[in-house]
Amino acid sequence: MKTNKPTYISLFSSAGVGCYGFKLEDFDCVATNELITRRLDIQRYNHKCKYESGYICGDITDNSTKDILYSQIDLWKKKENVSRIDVIVATPPCQGMSVANHKKSTNEIVRNSLVIESIKIIKQVNPRFFIFENVAAFMKTICTDINGENKTIAAAIESNLGQDYSYASRVINFKNYGACSSRQRTVVIGVSKDYADEVSPLELYPDLVKERTLREVIGDLKPLKEFGEIDKDDIYHSFRTYPEHMRAWISDIKEGESAFDNADDSKKPHRVVEGKIVINQQKNGDKYKRQFWDKVGPCIHTRNDQMASQNTVHPSDDRVFSIRELMLMMTVPRSFKWVETDFSDLNALSFEKKRAFLKKEEIKIRQSLGEAVPTVIFQSIARKIKEALKHTPLKTALINKLVSSNELSDIDALKNFISANPMNLSSATLGHIAELANTNRTDNAAFFTSKTLITEMMKALPDTDKETVRILEPSVGVGNFIPLIIKKFEGKNIILDVVDIDKHSLDLAKLILNNYNIPDNCTINFINADFLLYDFSEKYDYIIGNPPFYKMKARNSLLNIYRKNAVNTATTNICSFFLDKAVSIGNYVALVFPKFLLNTPEFSQTRKYLSDKAVECIIDFGEKGFPGVLVETLAIFINNLSRPSNTRVASITHGKFMIQSQKYIFDDKLPYWIIYRDNEFDSVCKNLDFNVFKVFRDRQITNKLLSPSGDIRVLKSRNISDDGKNVMDIDGYDSYISYDDAKNLSVYSYLDCDNVYLTPNMTYKPRMIEKPKECLVNGSLAVLIPKKGIIPTKEQLAFFSTQEYRNFYQIARNFQTRSLNVDACSVFFYGLLRDKAKKSPITEKLDEKENIQITIFDYVK
Repeated sequence: MKTNKPTYISLFSSAGVGCYGFKLEDFDCVATNELITRRLDIQRYNHKCKYESGYICGDITDNSTKDILYSQIDLWKKKENVSRIDVIVATPPCQGMSVANHKKSTNEIVRNSLVIESIKIIKQVNPRFFIFENVAAFMKTICTDINGENKTIAAAIESNLGQDYSYASRVINFKNYGACSSRQRTVVIGVSKDYADEVSPLELYPDLVKERTLREVIGDLKPLKEFGEIDKDDIYHSFRTYPEHMRAWISDIKEGESAFDNADDSKKPHRVVEGKIVINQQKNGDKYKRQFWDKVGPCIHTRNDQMASQNTVHPSDDRVFSIRELMLMMTVPRSFKWVETDFSDLNALSFEKKRAFLKKEEIKIRQSLGEAVPTVIFQSIARKIKEALKHTPLKTALINKLVSSNELSDIDALKNFISANPMNLSSATLGHIAELANTNRTDNAAFFTSKTLITEMMKALPDTDKETVRILEPSVGVGNFIPLIIKKFEGKNIILDVVDIDKHSLDLAKLILNNYNIPDNCTINFINADFLLYDFSEKYDYIIGNPPFYKMKARNSLLNIYRKNAVNTATTNICSFFLDKAVSIGNYVALVFPKFLLNTPEFSQTRKYLSDKAVECIIDFGEKGFPGVLVETLAIFINNLSRPSNTRVASITHGKFMIQSQKYIFDDKLPYWIIYRDNEFDSVCKNLDFNVFKVFRDRQITNKLLSPSGDIRVLKSRNISDDGKNVMDIDGYDSYISYDDAKNLSVYSYLDCDNVYLTPNMTYKPRMIEKPKECLVNGSLAVLIPKKGIIPTKEQLAFFSTQEYRNFYQIARNFQTRSLNVDACSVFFYGLLRDKAKKSPITEKLDEKENIQITIFDYVK
């Protein structure tokens, strides 16, 4: 039998209060791990696992415990035909991270490293989704990684899971998502990369709901006025007793007041020592504090049984909150069982037996509630994951079928299709179909922006304290950015203006957005116009989007119009004009851009003016930004309200995450931006004199002019040996050109030159060789012409083939995979070994410690 239910594993599951939400959403629990038997028993009472072997009591750091877990997964694969676990939930102990713990010990770093055990299991099991929940400081907390290094948990998650998962980390307050308990916690959600373009982790977070007050949540429960009183209809709603003399301390205080606010010292928490009143220490203002009926409930701690703990006193009764009140505040449903005995049978017990039951079980229940995630939080995430799992398998087959058959050639056909398939397709699938169905997409360079790319941009965007946020999307297409922008700024009043030159795209965007639950505090204004010509009356807080990339033809009448308001007039690429205008009308600009912004000569003007602005982040997507499209992209984040300082640099393809001094990586002594610059790069710089060659690259010798034999040999990149010492003959590869075809070409002037040098284009294995006479080169080789009659030594030529230089060259080229030709900018880095007594002008300031790489950083905020 194959289970049709989604599956999950719960680690550090305590009593299972939080992940009971997965059970409510009809998930099958493959395994649950907890160290304390009595808490695992509570999960048994709630029939969490299908198989008894799924309840795993033991230390997850022990290999034997992990082996039991893995064997349980194997059992489900065999018995239930489960091919892959859907979700792993991990809530590792947080004593070393919590600000409430004032007695952290020196071994807390090791304790915090329990999260690493979760990471190991996620790597091994490879679930479709993972969830971490912990204290607000979780991601910034130091742990001991798998390799033994101490680093932040954020850095550990990134280094171990970042290549396989798109993930997001958010600090949320449970009170804003359904619980009547004010508690700030970090929730990390990861989505396997093979699902990440269908659903963003940001979309899996619970949706904001209106805060609920204590009056709304527990106000209809019976007041409890007598010591030890138990509601006859609910054993869990009882008056927990305490020394009766303490009642005077709280009996007269009003909502929001503490017993320490009493004017009479005898009514303040105290001891009597030798007949004198000694007031207890008040380490914080939350002890013996009566709560407000018409405010949200407090954070529920493990010592919720004591009035001396934080915020435990009922709004009107002289007692701490009852178990039932705590359950309601934490959204634990009545169906949840704390013991094996049915609730009805417990209520039928005599008063004495009820008291005995509570004496035995109450503290354990209260502690479990204090450690728990509100059930509604995980239930909401589980519901969203379940929907995502329904949609994802449909995507590829539907897109291929519908688009290839041309069934969705216009908006009316798409409308009919959506009407016929209500709620059966995810928004990402609809967006992808709509984008491909847009017949104008090639003319306007309007290509689908993946959710993975947008997710990374939303994670990097800074938050704002403003209650109302004005946002502009300058080239909205079919609206892929809109849902995640709304999720990023949820809780704010959002005014979102979206622009597109193509009315068809805007119609598609509106159609798709009908499937979203747009919050009431979000206003979307659709503007059908040319962004570059439209007059925007005021500045925006954020401009976010993916402008079109294409070069305009010189005869296009709009080119000169666009250039009138542009900073960079040297380029014809329309994306440059979008960037220039966005920077002029936005306080914060975050745009997708071709990676050649970093280095090509046509963007030198852009780099110059941006260097004076605060470029706070650059995310390098490489070729992963647009799957199937052979273009390298990045996202650049510009803060117009700040001054240049540090720049966060993230490489999605290489897993590099750094904080760099902007002045350091935008150094005007270099020909362009070197975003991965580091100490090794600088150590090579110190030994080289740069800018000693000019470059020529042939663009005229095409394959049509070449043949296996002829008058003049034409060298190509593979003819240069790996060590740069020899020209190699290669059967079936060597080429020739006739004298008649060659003499009219520009490269012909180098035929008999022996004072120029050759280096391959498009490679991270540079090498250099003196050009032999009586041969030419095609475009796969660049001709380097020494300036001022310089003649490189053999030692210098050999240096270009060393691993040291090749590592340096990768950084010098910003790890590009395309546009690797040696051009007027990049030829700068073909430097010659210098006199060691001389200082390099590029690195001389390093001695003054003005420009340094700051640190490796945890990219997830």
